[in-house]
Amino acid sequence: MSKHNGNGSSLERLAVHLLHRAGQVADEIFGREVHSLTPRQFAVLACVGESDGLSQTDIVEQTGVDRSTIAELVRRMAKKGLLQRRRSKQDARAYVVRLTDSGRGTLKSAEPKALRADTAVLARLSGEQRKAFVEALKVIGSS
Repeated sequence: MSKHNGNGSSLERLAVHLLHRAGQVADEIFGREVHSLTPRQFAVLACVGESDGLSQTDIVEQTGVDRSTIAELVRRMAKKGLLQRRRSKQDARAYVVRLTDSGRGTLKSAEPKALRADTAVLARLSGEQRKAFVEALKVIGSS
C-alpha cells in the first residue's frame, strides 16, 4: 500500500481504520459525559436492565462483547456492587446476572448522560447522514 498518492493518506481510505478512529472519538465523548462507566460497562448494565436474569452467554450475544471480556466485566461489576451474579438453577455451569439496587441507580443516572454522548457523537452528521450511519453500523455489527 502506498504511503501517499495525492488523494490523502492510505489510512484515510481504510474503513477499519476509520471505524477505529470513530470509536476512539465516541469513547472519549462518552467518557466526558459518563464518568462512572465505560461504554462496555454501560452496555452490560443496559442489557441486564432490560432483561434481568440473563446468562453471561445472553449478554455476549446481545452486546457483541466477547465471552472472556464479559466474564471479567461482570466479575468486576459484581465486586463493585453493580451486578449480582449467581449460578443458574437450570445449568450449574452458567451464571445468571441481575442488577443490584446500586446498579439500577447507576444505570438510571448514566442513561441521560449516555444519550447526550450519543447525540454529541452524531452531531457532526446531518439528519440523513445520522440515519444512514446508524443503519450502516447495524449492518456491519450484525453477525
